[in-house]
Amino acid sequence: MFLEQTANGVLYHISSVLAGQAIHHGFSTRLGGVSTDFRASLNLRGGGPDPDDPALVRENYRRFCAALGVELDGLVLSKQVHQDTVRHVTAADAGKGLLRPSDYTADALVTDEPGLSLMVFSADCIILLLYDPVSRSIGAVHAGWRGTALDLPAKAVGEMVRLFGARPEDIRVAIGAGIGPCCFETHDDVPDAMRAAFDGGVEAYIRPRGPKWTVDLKGVNAWRLQEAGVLPEHIDICPTCTACHTDLYWSHRVTGDRRGVQGALIGLRREAQA
Repeated sequence: MFLEQTANGVLYHISSVLAGQAIHHGFSTRLGGVSTDFRASLNLRGGGPDPDDPALVRENYRRFCAALGVELDGLVLSKQVHQDTVRHVTAADAGKGLLRPSDYTADALVTDEPGLSLMVFSADCIILLLYDPVSRSIGAVHAGWRGTALDLPAKAVGEMVRLFGARPEDIRVAIGAGIGPCCFETHDDVPDAMRAAFDGGVEAYIRPRGPKWTVDLKGVNAWRLQEAGVLPEHIDICPTCTACHTDLYWSHRVTGDRRGVQGALIGLRREAQA
């Protein structure tokens, strides 16, 4: 279950499968920041063809992180390119993407170092947060339809197993707000990519709509996580469609590049190192 939280005017959501753990986490909305015009107000993107004021973006990060109890200097941001790289984040990466430039591209980040907070971003794509309370490791994943077809969330689970000794059955996953099958209408390219990647099992998440198709990206990712060994009761799916709720979220499907981005953050508390 996703739960609404408000702190100092910042509206965000947490997941019941991650709440009460030795972590900070949250999924931002577009509410509670200082950006203006079509980016109003908690925009977390400074670049793009018509960039936001960097000072406003920095203040938005400060507000979101303060709401979650996270320090800015421990943030590590994804640099998303719709591929399947999973980056092992270490203390050397602290601040990259916000306080200093990134020297990597990665749509998924994993770590077991307390004090680091991983962030991924969305304006319709699926964003996921992962936590294993046994190995005390975390992950953050951005999976649009390309990342979904590349099985990126399941690959992030595999990297948590390889790097940190996690067991899939211990991992908790929260799948945040993203475009739903109600609004994700596509031509043949998306279902063809899903079928090529996953064979017949994916048909449960693809439906015809006239000459086009709808695809349930959250459903595909939850299914693939279960195939990777994550227990169904450890997967929490936010039912909200970003394209249906532009009062709370930015949607590329609805507004194109005239938008900001929302994000998801997860970090290990420093005291978890004991």
